[in-house]
Amino acid sequence: MKNIAVIGSGTMGNGIAHVFAQYGYVVALIDINQQALDKALATIGKNMDRQVSKGTLSQADKDAAISKINAFTSLADGVANADLVVEAATENISIKLDLFRQLDELCKPEAILATNTSSISITKIGAVTKRPDKVIGMHFMNPVPVMKLVEVIRGYATSDEVTAMTMALSKKLEKVPVEVNDYPGFVANRILMPMINEAIYTLYEGVAGIEEIDTVMKLGMAHPMGPLQLADFIGLDVCLSILKVLHDGFGNPKYAPCPLLVNMVEAGYKGAKTGEGFYKYTPGSKELIVSPRFK
Repeated sequence: MKNIAVIGSGTMGNGIAHVFAQYGYVVALIDINQQALDKALATIGKNMDRQVSKGTLSQADKDAAISKINAFTSLADGVANADLVVEAATENISIKLDLFRQLDELCKPEAILATNTSSISITKIGAVTKRPDKVIGMHFMNPVPVMKLVEVIRGYATSDEVTAMTMALSKKLEKVPVEVNDYPGFVANRILMPMINEAIYTLYEGVAGIEEIDTVMKLGMAHPMGPLQLADFIGLDVCLSILKVLHDGFGNPKYAPCPLLVNMVEAGYKGAKTGEGFYKYTPGSKELIVSPRFK
């Protein structure tokens, strides 16, 4: 397995491309937007420069890695030689199903089709292809170059061979793969999202403020980041999407998204990426400032 195609050049896509290239794989980074691709390549270069300055990557290895990444706006051209495709497009089921229908037609028959989805059914995605045995979940964590975990999710039809190959590949990237079965939210988000949702409910019901809630979880539970700050970092729209998958998938009211979360997303306050969520974000500043809306 030498040629990797990564679909989507956003935060997760460029991180996944970064890691594969760093470990010697030839990477096709695919996005319909050339400006997004240019931005992704600049981000990868900047993040690798940070590794060089810290001594975790040599300048020669950085240059070699960058040379292995090729950008494509054409899906057909980008996946033509792929041994593995990792889809990291937006967390929208209709977009993903349409993509996998196309990938099934465009990719060579032996190619493995992986998705970086954080909650959508691998079984459902595999079912729209003629190769459900070769469809698998590779859920990387953000930031991809730093976080060690890869949640490897096997759909109902995913073969043992493809699962073993995906686990082995993850280890070659010096990640720690954990195999899980295909149920809503898998493991990571089935546990994480109800905690974030409960933190939002705690704020919504006036139990405590944003800083107080996050401080309790950081100092009391040894979390590196409080749940409300983490929600901003993930994206409140992504949190809402995952909670809806959990709620629909299990039919259990405990997964119902907090009305405050719904309102914030509908109003466009989606966290760090939009400049404001529970906290206010200023470019170039690392100071954590609670959004004036909650003061």
